[in-house]
Amino acid sequence: MDISPEVTGVKRFAKRFSEVIYTDPFARYLGYDISTDTQHPKDNPMRLLALALLLVPVFAFADEPKPKKPKYETKENHDPDGIGKFYVGREIAQVMGHRAAGWLERPEREKEEAPTKLLKALDVKEGQIIADVGAGSGYHAFRMSPLVGEKGKILAVDIQQEMLDLMKAKAKKAKLTNVETILGTETDPKLPVGEVDLIILVDVYHEFSHPYEMAEKMVAALKPGGRIAFVEFRLEDETVPIKLVHKMTERQVILEMAEFTDVEHDKTIKTLPWQHIILFKKKAPKKD
Repeated sequence: MDISPEVTGVKRFAKRFSEVIYTDPFARYLGYDISTDTQHPKDNPMRLLALALLLVPVFAFADEPKPKKPKYETKENHDPDGIGKFYVGREIAQVMGHRAAGWLERPEREKEEAPTKLLKALDVKEGQIIADVGAGSGYHAFRMSPLVGEKGKILAVDIQQEMLDLMKAKAKKAKLTNVETILGTETDPKLPVGEVDLIILVDVYHEFSHPYEMAEKMVAALKPGGRIAFVEFRLEDETVPIKLVHKMTERQVILEMAEFTDVEHDKTIKTLPWQHIILFKKKAPKKD
């Protein structure tokens, strides 16, 4: 049976009050001399009531929960490539717009990021439902499409309609029927709850303006045993030629995901040239 916080607070106060009136100073306040009197403090109802009223605000404020620290903070002085908004000590980066879609399709990407090696590391299987959140031009979505096959599905999510239009045109040209485009928002990727096997975030999580809300929704979208893969440029490696706010450490990603107890850090794969793959797995539901 659930007990309301109000009832719990009353019980806690009653327990503390009963402990207080047995102490010597308060007993004397009630007119009870421990050394000579036989009358118990509780037999002096008026003074007992007076003391109770006196102590109520003391205990009430002592038990009052401290206000939660805001999830986000803003700073006037910040990296020019960031938006001035910070989460768990990290500045959020500016979003790459749809006009830069060509950079996502650059020929050098295989050499610089080894996407073929990435997909192999993710162990994509036939029949899986995979969400590519922040899919952009669909660079990874279309490479995963043949791997999941006709029985699987790729959910390509982006908040820019222009990116979705690019992906729809590519899917039509390639005659792919297992790639579904989804227009998400800054706080919700619009994924089906409890249905996704794998969510991949390639060079994008650091740009989320509301990373807490997005992570909350993504965790809810996973099946038990489902995984989230954060593919981020390594901030630990000074030789990675990417702007600072567009890189993340493994420690930072783990720190930000510690809020979500339904998932746990599974492993970190460090076989890519510039990025690490930080994997989290959803725990099985607890049995009653």
